[in-house]
Amino acid sequence: MLRILIADDHEVARRGICALLESHPGWEVCGEARDGREAVELAATLRPQIILLDIGMPNLNGLEAARQILASSPETAILILTMQDSDQVVREVLRAGARGFLLKSDAGRDLVAAVEALQLHRTFFTTRVSRMVLEGFLDRDNRPEQHHRHQEESGDVLTGREREVIQLLAEGKTSKEVAVALNLSVKTAETHRTNLMRKLGLHSVADLTRYAVRNGIVQVF
Repeated sequence: MLRILIADDHEVARRGICALLESHPGWEVCGEARDGREAVELAATLRPQIILLDIGMPNLNGLEAARQILASSPETAILILTMQDSDQVVREVLRAGARGFLLKSDAGRDLVAAVEALQLHRTFFTTRVSRMVLEGFLDRDNRPEQHHRHQEESGDVLTGREREVIQLLAEGKTSKEVAVALNLSVKTAETHRTNLMRKLGLHSVADLTRYAVRNGIVQVF
């Protein structure tokens, strides 16, 4: 039995995905998560072979959840679901270590094929995304200086903890709420906030929010 974990903060979307996957012989949805943090916890206890992660989840986004899951369970195959297919999102998905990338608009047609590919230890990218990946990497090789600048602007300059903090701040949480969510002292949370501002050359939470949106740490629909 193939065990699959689904993480999406929209219940209707989760239910639809569950119904589609459980209609396939030999597949079982072993758990459902409403945000990235719950997905990390369930992945550790349920040990699914495949995890479907929506990118735009509250508290901890799908990309950071993927990084944390793969750090402790590198054999897990992760399929990222998203409504956005920008070059930046595709790059971040690949950097996070996901084995597949699927647009939600294509899920009805391609979700079963995507999970079948991951079950066979293959990768899955829709034709359009595969073309974007190829063109993006070719363009990167032809313009290394611009690629280097882009890397400096991306979320790669942040540590995992800093990405967690910036997401929570961008979602409107106070330093105290950040501290509670991450099991930190309020002083430590405030230190992270100060260091983030200095490190990124930003001056307000509004600036942090714009940075988080621009780099795919949070998504605005």
